Amino acid sequence: MTRMTFAEAARRALAEEMRRDPLVWALGEDLVQGGIFGQYKGLVEEFGTERIVSTPISESTIMGAGLGAALCGTRPIVEMRIADFTLCAMDELVSQIAKVRYMFGGQGRASLVVRMPQGMWRNSAAQHSQCLEAWLTHIPGLVVVAPGTPADAAGLLKSAIRSDDPVVLMEPKNLWTAEGEVADDAAPIPFGVARHAASGDAATVVTWSACVPVVEQGARECGIACDVFDLRSLWPWDEAAVVTSVRRTGRLLVVHEAVTVSGFGAEVVARVVEAVGTGGLRAVERLGAARAPVPFSPPLENAMRITPARVAEAIRRVAGA
Repeated sequence: MTRMTFAEAARRALAEEMRRDPLVWALGEDLVQGGIFGQYKGLVEEFGTERIVSTPISESTIMGAGLGAALCGTRPIVEMRIADFTLCAMDELVSQIAKVRYMFGGQGRASLVVRMPQGMWRNSAAQHSQCLEAWLTHIPGLVVVAPGTPADAAGLLKSAIRSDDPVVLMEPKNLWTAEGEVADDAAPIPFGVARHAASGDAATVVTWSACVPVVEQGARECGIACDVFDLRSLWPWDEAAVVTSVRRTGRLLVVHEAVTVSGFGAEVVARVVEAVGTGGLRAVERLGAARAPVPFSPPLENAMRITPARVAEAIRRVAGA
């Protein structure tokens, strides 16, 4: 095990996959310079500019080129720089990449990874701080993953690269410098398997991505023993693990950075209610952002953040403490 940042774990995992498979390559803005978060730092020195490719500033071109390269048999890593910029390439992603396997009866496959760093990051304002995860889980044909630890950043990226389906990797911008233990030569982590981060009978708490360390800290601070699950992937997601826990605890709290309205937390709650029934639930709550643009002002941005204190308070409410 080695302690490293989220960005370094992802960079190392990509390098290992590029050494393993010569068909893996990456394209996007400023990749030769190391990428905006340093997640490609040093890779061009080892793999050259034919496999670490800096592109023009045209997201639709980047996404479309990735699709064409995947259909020709390579495994591209399509770097969108931040998730907000994907809006300029949504037609290529939603209407082409997500549907090509189905529409051509499996004769063509978009085996690629779209990296979309999302969420708040040092006062980046309304157009650079969005969480679009719920949009993408709504699209048939896409796998959507959301790591919340350096170890998962490595393992899920490896699984994404090896997948024959298109994978959207929602990487939390606020965690690029967060540190954690990562296994040497980390193994791929299968999609749809949550990480059971803590155990307890008072309530079931579900989270993912940037809220993972926040929820873990909040659960510790409130002193109430809860089942805490880091979903790791949003589609597929580990419905069985969550439902099994809720059947025991009878209480559910879902926490995410994205806007609460129509967020993926609503899907989690709906599926749990369908599986457990209202008679098996004593308390249900979602904790997420207000339906408002993310402000540039640091104090206003902080007012929108999910904090350990807010998580602890929500756990107390749900647990009836």
